[in-house]
Amino acid sequence: MGLSSRSVKASRGLPDPADLVTVGRVVRPHGLRGEVGVRLETDFPERFERLREAYLIQAGRVEAVEITGSRPHKEGLLLTIHGVGDLEAAERLRGAEIAVSRDAVVPLEEGAFYVFEILGLRVRTEEGRLLGTVAEVIRAPANDVYVVRGEAGEILLPATREVVRRVDHASGEMVVALPPGLEEPDRAH
Repeated sequence: MGLSSRSVKASRGLPDPADLVTVGRVVRPHGLRGEVGVRLETDFPERFERLREAYLIQAGRVEAVEITGSRPHKEGLLLTIHGVGDLEAAERLRGAEIAVSRDAVVPLEEGAFYVFEILGLRVRTEEGRLLGTVAEVIRAPANDVYVVRGEAGEILLPATREVVRRVDHASGEMVVALPPGLEEPDRAH
């Protein structure tokens, strides 16, 4: 990605992209001094006020960077990254994800989960019937929707307390109460 060697931690020990959580995405350079415009992909934009170490993910490669400044701008923010000092260097970062390690995420209230904690969970009904696994999370205004894919096809589950009864990360499962009419009659077993 072309940053100076002073801004990058040793390449050994860098996390796998799958072990990181994206909190923003570089959308464009801003000005001539290397600032970048960032679209936020976090519910906690205030995290950038104190964020100093982050990772850039671009083309599957991870690079550790030092954030030296941030400020709100329009519907996102502007970031200054150590070693990115001109328009050309900032342009090379277009599309890069800005990520943090999973242990650096903001703690959530009881019963709330990050998308990365939900993806891949097996989904069972309260009666124990396996519906499939959570393949995707759709962000919607009222509530998220979990896309569950299994042998019987795809089910869209509203991510509400009425539907999602329990999430057990230790077993890798989510237990749900299916609302009437959610499954097609020919799907029921």
